[in-house]
Amino acid sequence: MEQIKQTVFRLGIRSTYQGFHYLCYALYLCMQDDSYLLSVYKRLYTDVAEHFSVSRDSVERCIRTIVTVCWYKGNRSLLIEMASYNLIQKPTNGEFMDILFNYLKQQAFCLN
Repeated sequence: MEQIKQTVFRLGIRSTYQGFHYLCYALYLCMQDDSYLLSVYKRLYTDVAEHFSVSRDSVERCIRTIVTVCWYKGNRSLLIEMASYNLIQKPTNGEFMDILFNYLKQQAFCLN
């Protein structure tokens, strides 16, 4: 979980955003079971919402906020580097999580 938090910090997203915590937990779940990425809204957001005792829509909205923060105020160049392709517009929540998930998986693979 610490590696996830450090990666999100590097993108310029601070823990003062509720979405920071939702995103870190969502990525943690995805690292345990990558099938979460196939059903982000119905399954992943639901499990994150249950964990934090909030609504699924709240999770979606807070993660959307931090994607926007990263894109406009954060480390956009690092995000593009993590994606390994040129992002010409702000990614969707699902795309953002997929980029981070694949980056984290790659980093974990390199460590082993």
